[in-house]
Amino acid sequence: MIQIDDAGSGSLVGGTCIAAIRVETGEFYNEVIPVDLFNKENFKSKSYIYYATDIIIRAFQVMEVSHEEPINICQGYIFEDSRNYLKKNNYNFTKGKIEDPLQTIIENNFEEYTVSLGLPREFISYTKYPFHLHRILKWVYADYDKRVPLCKTGWKSWSKYSELPVQTYYDKVMRSNYTCLKCGQRIENDSSVKVIRFIIDKPNYVYLHKHC
Repeated sequence: MIQIDDAGSGSLVGGTCIAAIRVETGEFYNEVIPVDLFNKENFKSKSYIYYATDIIIRAFQVMEVSHEEPINICQGYIFEDSRNYLKKNNYNFTKGKIEDPLQTIIENNFEEYTVSLGLPREFISYTKYPFHLHRILKWVYADYDKRVPLCKTGWKSWSKYSELPVQTYYDKVMRSNYTCLKCGQRIENDSSVKVIRFIIDKPNYVYLHKHC
């Protein structure tokens, strides 16, 4: 059986992983829908949905998937065009919730991808909600101009959060368990820091090294 799933469509940062696996053998194919297909213009035209179909076509070519082989594809919206493609081309498919082995593999792949973009690993470890919007926005605002291009700016919510009033000031931390969200290095005890403050429901604080 072939499983097809996505990971990252709910994360503000990064594109979206699309992957297929042959359960019996572990053969695996994975690509990322580029984040620029989630900008305002491309998001409106649903370019990312059609790109997902292109990835699946390439996966089938590499994995030599036949029309008779059972396929289980995620029921999510991102595969709307892909399911139409499978139906039109007479593939043997069903749609539903995708579980292991693919679910864990693709989620881990997406996490490694976001780390490669610069997202701190601790943001996606030891937490129930690794890609919580408020946490991600702290990282984005820590180096705003460089990180906005890594975001899904076509989201409706982006217009709400993209130009928040920001207060920047300097302070000192005596006992620190902070990591600078710009350079990724630890902020030492008894350090002068730059603080970025913005409000979403409640105040959010971003701590940086003084000269970052």
